[in-house]
Amino acid sequence: MYNYNLRTKEQSVVNKFINEYQQYVAKTGNRIDLYRLITSKYNIKTALYPGSHIDIDPSLIISKVTYIDNFKGAIKFFKNTEGIKEYLDKNKEYPSLCKFDFIAEDYTKPLKVAKVDLIISQYAGFVGQATKKLLKSGGILLCNDSHGDATLAQFDDDYELIGVVESNKILINKLDEYFKLPKDKLVDLNVVRKKMKGLKYIKNADNYIFKKLI
Repeated sequence: MYNYNLRTKEQSVVNKFINEYQQYVAKTGNRIDLYRLITSKYNIKTALYPGSHIDIDPSLIISKVTYIDNFKGAIKFFKNTEGIKEYLDKNKEYPSLCKFDFIAEDYTKPLKVAKVDLIISQYAGFVGQATKKLLKSGGILLCNDSHGDATLAQFDDDYELIGVVESNKILINKLDEYFKLPKDKLVDLNVVRKKMKGLKYIKNADNYIFKKLI
């Protein structure tokens, strides 16, 4: 016999999840165009998103994504596995099955995760440094410089800057114009690490694209 009350309760949980997610997107901005752009350009199949909070947009574009966050709000959000799966299955832009995992841990700690094609770093600290070993050789680090993650990658011999994203376009020319301080001042990485904040360069981009060399 169909249990109407049970189904109503389940749908209420799903609706609550959707409302929370929509409010989050309205506050932080929708990054789906960014993920779509990167995935298409670099043929991304798997991704790791340390410090993801509740941004599940990558799973609308990429069929296999692992999210990592130890924030209580994110842990609570991802407990609604069925609601997330239902939302993603209805809205994903690929025909294959949607596979996502959530790890409720500090991404700076050792993690048992298979290497991926893409690591996403958005306002979550030095993701590109802490999880570098989980990125495949030739894989892509997509990061902004809000906390200085792009700066550390720029001066890391394991990474190569291959593009920047501005106004939802990938630019690959004149990359040497980025990460330059006024009056030819030198970049002090110790200051960046201490303050966890990007520097005021002459020219900045919304996001930076690095390729892992080894």
